[in-house]
Amino acid sequence: MKEDLLKIINHYGVNKQLKYIHTEYFELDEAITIFENTDFGKWEDKKYMFTKDIEEEIADVMVMLKQIQYHYKIKDEAIEETMKLKIERQLKRIEEENEWIKN
Repeated sequence: MKEDLLKIINHYGVNKQLKYIHTEYFELDEAITIFENTDFGKWEDKKYMFTKDIEEEIADVMVMLKQIQYHYKIKDEAIEETMKLKIERQLKRIEEENEWIKN
C-alpha cells in the first residue's frame, strides 16, 4: 500500500494533494453532520447506510493523510508516540476540568 500511495502523491504532486485533502475533510464533516442531524426514528433501518458513509469518508481522509505521511517519510511509530502524548495531555486536561468543577 505504501508504494501505491507514494505513486499517487508523486503523480499529482504534494501541493495538489494538500489542497485536495480539504475536500475530503469537508466530505467527512458533511457525512457526520448529516448523521448527527438525522432523526433515526423512522430511518432506523437506514442507520447502517449513514454510518457506512462516515466509514468511507474516514477512509478517504486516511488515504490522503497516509500519502502525506509517506511523502515526508514520517514513521508510524513517530505518529503513534505523538498521538499517545496528545491523548495523555487531553486526559490530564479533562481530569483538571473535573477537579475544577468539583471545587
